[in-house]
Amino acid sequence: MQEVQSDKISPSLRPIDCFGLTQLAEKGKTNPASGKVTLKAKTVTEGQFRNLTFIRDLAPVIIDEPPHLLGENTAPNPSESVLAALGACLAVGYVANASSRGITLSEISIELEGDIDVSAVWGLGDIPPEKVAGFTAVRVKAHLVGDASREELAEIVAHADRWSPVANTLRNPVVVTSTLA
Repeated sequence: MQEVQSDKISPSLRPIDCFGLTQLAEKGKTNPASGKVTLKAKTVTEGQFRNLTFIRDLAPVIIDEPPHLLGENTAPNPSESVLAALGACLAVGYVANASSRGITLSEISIELEGDIDVSAVWGLGDIPPEKVAGFTAVRVKAHLVGDASREELAEIVAHADRWSPVANTLRNPVVVTSTLA
């Protein structure tokens, strides 16, 4: 695993709105159907393997490939972005679950690494029928510091992992369809 540039962004974490969190949780309990939404994104290729993905009205998410995969190394590649999405999703879960338990976290850092075979080269290289495209294993190490015991922090990590939408997307079969528009 490559070293990250910085383990800590700020000396303390900004708190979340616990009242808003309670309202959101209550809405999910009283009206579960209200939580079913369709998320949308649009990806536009800029050239070579550099892509811009537009989500809501935010600045585009940039994806590229490293030089060994013929990219210009200007941004994370798609698989690295999956790890980033998983880390961010888990971190959100840690904050929400700690806050709901009255635990204040002062630091969160998450190390992620995934095993992937890139020899298929997007279906142009080694492609025997039994080859698995994509991650075959992902390991997550959560480092949490807060006003709780190690056991309580471990419960938060396990609970957030169990209910993480991104972790469950990686674990469970998802129907993906691709068509020419």
